[in-house]
Amino acid sequence: MIILDGKSVSQKILQEVREIVSKSDKKPHLAVILVGEDSASKIYVKNKQKAAWQAGIRSTVIELPESVEEEELLDKIKELNDRVDVTGIMVQLPLPEHIDKFKVIEAISPMKDVDGFTPENTGKLAIGMEPYFYPATPQGVLMLLDEYKIPIEGKNVVIIGRSNIVGKPMAQMFLKRNATVTVCHSHTKDLDDKIKTADILVSAVGKKIVRCKMVKKNSVVVDVGIYRDSDGKLTGDVDFDYVSKSVGYISPVPGGVGPMTIASLMYNASKVY
Repeated sequence: MIILDGKSVSQKILQEVREIVSKSDKKPHLAVILVGEDSASKIYVKNKQKAAWQAGIRSTVIELPESVEEEELLDKIKELNDRVDVTGIMVQLPLPEHIDKFKVIEAISPMKDVDGFTPENTGKLAIGMEPYFYPATPQGVLMLLDEYKIPIEGKNVVIIGRSNIVGKPMAQMFLKRNATVTVCHSHTKDLDDKIKTADILVSAVGKKIVRCKMVKKNSVVVDVGIYRDSDGKLTGDVDFDYVSKSVGYISPVPGGVGPMTIASLMYNASKVY
């Protein structure tokens, strides 16, 4: 069994980005909008700032109160769209309930949408065109698999979860790499049987769902889920201690996909250059 070490691979990517950025006269500038006081969001933004510094990318965090009006947030995004010095924009999710997240995502210029969430970028991905940016987490997963030279073409890929952030774009990106893809979700019947067919399994649910007897021997298991269990310990969708005994490759939580998502975001932020 080989651990898919996202932490070390992400550091390699950040160094590569730094080398690219250092050769340019104009530096990328990533603007991050943080709304409210959500503690997890603040940690994520802090980690992104740290990664930007490592990659030689200028970053600015714009903090807005929980009570900010939707129109004010949209105006701020328009301002950043119009600023020549800002090359990338991301809005940290989740947003307060009174703000329509789809309006916010749609307001970001596709050419500055480093998260890869706008309708233009996701639409291009869906029909096989090249988007300006690929979604950070799915791209990070593929970067991780590529680093370990894990073949994708012709493989059976099972994805658990159909979110707009991970599941759906992940399926499109595996299809683009000529894999055969099955997407499972909360209404999937006989989930265990579907999982057993996977040469590559990607789970992005946010609860302990993948057990030892489900997985195919010597398969590749990528755990995207991350949350705190009843003891406050960070964990993922996969029962790591038991599943790791059966598979060929597995990503840990933490230290797997999380660092790769941030490295992928910095890669996107540097792409213009």
